[in-house]
Amino acid sequence: MSASFVDIVGERTIVICCGTGGVGKTTTAAVIALEAARRGRRAVVVTIDPAKRLADALGLRGALSNEPTKVEAPWPGELWAMMLDTKTTFDDLVHRYSADHRQAERILSNRFYRNISTSLSGTQEYMAAEKLYALHEDPRFDLVVVDTPPTRHALDFLDAPARLTRFLDHRLYRALMVPTRAYLKAVNMAAQAFLRTVSKVVGGEVIADAIAFFQAFDGMEKGFRARAASVLALLTAPATAYVLVASPRTDTVDEAAFFADHLATRGISVAGLVINRMHPTFGPGDAAQAREQAEQAERSGRPELASLWENLAELRDVAAREAVQIAGLTARMGDAAVATIELRSTDVHDLDALTEVAAALLR
Repeated sequence: MSASFVDIVGERTIVICCGTGGVGKTTTAAVIALEAARRGRRAVVVTIDPAKRLADALGLRGALSNEPTKVEAPWPGELWAMMLDTKTTFDDLVHRYSADHRQAERILSNRFYRNISTSLSGTQEYMAAEKLYALHEDPRFDLVVVDTPPTRHALDFLDAPARLTRFLDHRLYRALMVPTRAYLKAVNMAAQAFLRTVSKVVGGEVIADAIAFFQAFDGMEKGFRARAASVLALLTAPATAYVLVASPRTDTVDEAAFFADHLATRGISVAGLVINRMHPTFGPGDAAQAREQAEQAERSGRPELASLWENLAELRDVAAREAVQIAGLTARMGDAAVATIELRSTDVHDLDALTEVAAALLR
């Protein structure tokens, strides 16, 4: 039985919107959360993108933060929104898994930690997965909608829990956790040689900060490892729906197909496909019929009307090419819900506009 966006909005507990940049992914995430609130659910939409696109789409004047902000509206349910703050989320994890306040403060004040908590590759993606888990466990919400980064980075988001576990298992990490340098040298000369080489490049002070950080981290890896496993299980749970968002362009269609294939290798099916910004056909008929009308108007001495019919023919040609462009992608979606959203004359910048898009998504 084919899925529907009504089912996705009404029954899933997590919806992850994926796609390349500029295809309306943030708008789609906001629409799904809004429609869930209109149907009585308590939904929160979180964006990983630091741009203010989500706040703009919801018509919010202030900036979103790492804590959910409630969007006031007369719905049976509730709509909340937030924007991921990577460092704050990482700090919260440190506090959660530290043995005591002193251990947490040693880590938070460490210069190496302050650098990796904001700039280390993969940190943002793992913290996004962590925030997703925290929101899912929050009793205030029964639906979490995630607006992910562009497709290739969204894959980092999915891979982040496993990468963290691999890092905790790495022998260099285990060597750095050894409390004394003498013992480190005795058990792992290769690690010492590596550290000497790196210290020549980045400086011995940086290496000392790194060693101090890992030693302060002692005892916390079990909590991080368990949390990573829980996050990974959540990302692959049956109640989690992946919605691909694309537009009728070759590059975005290819990206959506690439992501669908990547999910398939994990045994995950796409729950929904949204094609945004499709050109309408403006009524029944095709381009050839419009051109016939243009020729009749020209023969009747009405060149202005002929020009309008010719313009309609060109627009229908565009719509026909777009339909061909997306046909292959929609055909490979299996039982996934598929929705096409027509190109709008104005951007989505308030709840009324989001409601209009929701009507098209769930029709």
